[in-house]
Amino acid sequence: MVSTSELKYNCLLNRRETEKAIDLIKTKFPEMMSQRLNLFKVSCPLVIMDGTGINDDLSGIERPVKFPIKNQADAPAVVVQSLAKWKRWQLAELETVDREGIITDMRALRPDEDYSPQHSLYVDQWDWEQKINDSDRELEYLKEVVENIYGIFQEMESNVCSLFPQISPILPEKIKFIQAEELLQEFPDLTPKQREYQACKAHGAVFLIGIGDELSNGEKHDGRAPDYDDWSSYNSEGHKGLNGDILVWNPLLENSFELSSMGIRVNAETLERQLKMAGEEKRRNLFFHKKLLNGELPQSIGGGIGQSRTCMFLLRKKHIGEVQSGIWPEEEVQKCLNEGVKLMK
Repeated sequence: MVSTSELKYNCLLNRRETEKAIDLIKTKFPEMMSQRLNLFKVSCPLVIMDGTGINDDLSGIERPVKFPIKNQADAPAVVVQSLAKWKRWQLAELETVDREGIITDMRALRPDEDYSPQHSLYVDQWDWEQKINDSDRELEYLKEVVENIYGIFQEMESNVCSLFPQISPILPEKIKFIQAEELLQEFPDLTPKQREYQACKAHGAVFLIGIGDELSNGEKHDGRAPDYDDWSSYNSEGHKGLNGDILVWNPLLENSFELSSMGIRVNAETLERQLKMAGEEKRRNLFFHKKLLNGELPQSIGGGIGQSRTCMFLLRKKHIGEVQSGIWPEEEVQKCLNEGVKLMK
């Protein structure tokens, strides 16, 4: 039997059709997010001052783009990597009420990102954040929000398929919720990415819960910074973590495919605990962290949804460079051409 990855790639949309579809997705998706999660759109920064603790450290090892500002005595600024902490600060600034929030078009640069069919130096996300109260800091509310967002993916897929009949729907009716620890117990001899592969292949769409803390084998499923998602609190199913990733099966790549990372955010108690676990207690004195520890920021839930990732998946593209212009090394361009993939310049 011939693997689908060995067959000649069949691009279902030409460049003009692709641009039309991208515009549809980037217009309608945030509108549906706003309606279903009670969000309103806000402007966001591309660069912020360094040393405030607002920029995200992602898994903790990525270097942000940094440069001096001439008219501020060469004080260093950094290009954002994501906006998890900035959004929470803005919820306070905008005086949002419970279960009301914001959504923004985040643009970022991640120079340490390795090139792959789903990774480039440029990141575009719908970054969203919703204010919640203490009683919402539970797994059940996280699942409710995930189901709402998954419903948007399904509706968006239906819209795309209606406009372009050559694309057929593939998302399953329901998203499967799985704890990272449960997945480890099911596949103890596999790596985290191999476990994701098995889960997505079996279920089509998965929300993997509990990413950031050590599992029973002493390893993390994946890294998470200590100061936005709560990955160390026990949830109602007896496992650690109030966060997770939305993963789907991508038939073109024949692999799991992350569309969103999200979670209930740390409160003062879990921030203290996770900073200590990460050996980052020094962050307590940064602008954002002091505000949170002093009770000046609201409880929240939030995440990022990859715009190019979403377009790539819904339009059945094999490479992220088919839905975004970028800087590509010659070897990546040639490799793609050999597979029948043409990257945007």
